[in-house]
Amino acid sequence: MREPHTAPPVLAAPASPLPACPRCADAPERISWRQRPGEPVVLVFDPCGHRWTSPAPPVLAVTPFQRPF
Repeated sequence: MREPHTAPPVLAAPASPLPACPRCADAPERISWRQRPGEPVVLVFDPCGHRWTSPAPPVLAVTPFQRPF
């Protein structure tokens, strides 16, 4: 006789779906971001108030539209 199906183990969900602050490693309640054209992205972690800046501005690539056949 075959054994009945068993449910796979349930993994615990992380306490916060947001990444931890890179400076203090606390789980933030909210992450705000700001970006100006040609400048790096700035993230602000709340409530600790620490800021993180990307090392370089993001690159935007535009490709021509191609119609499907």
